[in-house]
Amino acid sequence: MFEFLKYEIDNGVATITLNRPEVYNAFNDGLSYELQDALKQATRDDSVRVVVITGEGKAFCSGQDLKASSKAEKRSFIDSLHKRYNPIIGAMRNMPKPIIGRLNGVAAGAGCSLALACDIVVAAEESMMVEVFVNIGLVLDSGSSYFLPRLVGSAKAFEMSTMGTRVKGKEAFEMGLVNKVVPLADLDAAVKEYTDYYANAPTKAIGMMKKMLNKAGNSSLDEMLDYEAYCQEIAGNSEDYKEGVNAFLEKRKAQFKGK
Repeated sequence: MFEFLKYEIDNGVATITLNRPEVYNAFNDGLSYELQDALKQATRDDSVRVVVITGEGKAFCSGQDLKASSKAEKRSFIDSLHKRYNPIIGAMRNMPKPIIGRLNGVAAGAGCSLALACDIVVAAEESMMVEVFVNIGLVLDSGSSYFLPRLVGSAKAFEMSTMGTRVKGKEAFEMGLVNKVVPLADLDAAVKEYTDYYANAPTKAIGMMKKMLNKAGNSSLDEMLDYEAYCQEIAGNSEDYKEGVNAFLEKRKAQFKGK
């Protein structure tokens, strides 16, 4: 189905693997459009409860494939972002399911933005994040200007973006860029701890919490109080809420269906 990525589903977990290892999973046109399609597919599929994004081989994603783009005729950067990259980030943030970033290696440029757009990032100690745009005279894109200062503060975000600072796994964890860091050999097991949880969690409630937290950054307290009440009414009428209460009363583990 896909040429530049792998898409696999197993026990409620959809794993999307960028599959251009010979160029460190850099984005060409095909990969960017295929990733859009894969995210849409995961969103629509009710059997998918959690999504994992990772890269094949040694890298997570090295950003735009500069060699491929240099061969093309003069291109419009604004068109490229509106058609190729922005829809990816929008689909990730609007997906009503958790997305786990499996950071197995370098995440540079748009690849760094891709990692930052995940809900949870599990990183190998050997991984590295770098906002490499400045090295070729470009500015942050694909959401990095939004995510980075919210995660590390404006001063550190300025340093990372204007100096192209390389941040390795342990430092990324200390800065709050990633949720967990482990040796590369333990990366799959660490990711599985999260996917095992989310594949059996109340997906509908988690999707609404994701939307609430996205909304909170640009809303007042009163607006969020109203929105919480709105969302709680929906959650309180869900099958998962009924199951959660029954499980509590019956002193057993809840079997959530994500509905």
